[in-house]
Amino acid sequence: MTNILRIDASARRQGSTTRGLTDRLVERLLGQSYGAKVVHRDLAATPPALLDESWVFANFTDEADRSAEQKAALAISDELIAELEAADTVVIGVPVYNFGIPASLKAWIDLIARARRTFRYTESGPEGLLTGKKAYLVVASGGVPVGSDYDFATGYLRHVLGFVGITDVTVIAAGQQMMDEEAVNRATAAIDELKQAA
Repeated sequence: MTNILRIDASARRQGSTTRGLTDRLVERLLGQSYGAKVVHRDLAATPPALLDESWVFANFTDEADRSAEQKAALAISDELIAELEAADTVVIGVPVYNFGIPASLKAWIDLIARARRTFRYTESGPEGLLTGKKAYLVVASGGVPVGSDYDFATGYLRHVLGFVGITDVTVIAAGQQMMDEEAVNRATAAIDELKQAA
């Protein structure tokens, strides 16, 4: 059975391009994977807390030495990481806000990128621990060309996902919608043309 983790970050509940496209993509993936299970994490509806000093101290305390308060400080981070660990496929809706990702998505990244949990440092450099997963970035923008020098969302997410071990990343883009009436149609067609993973 395939486990799909869907992450939405758009502040818009109605009329959101990324939500509409992630709906379609998850439907497509479900059609290709009999018995697939979907876990949906809506970062706009329930924004993750920002890192604070107590979280940082808890994270850098050895697990065996953590107090009850420190374990509580890391509980949401542990939950988000468990969702990622259980997923075979990750679908992230990425609206581009002011050339980058929404604050809620950055907060999610800060909570899941944890040394000794999702990556580790070795003699040959950092090593991601969340290997063997496929990710889709469903990116939408009003004016920013997706993949351009001033699209600081897509490259950043590719890098962060790769850092934690998720290197198989496909970008589905609906960029520059304010200037390109066909942007969403092309992204929809790209989803419809996706072939079943081998």
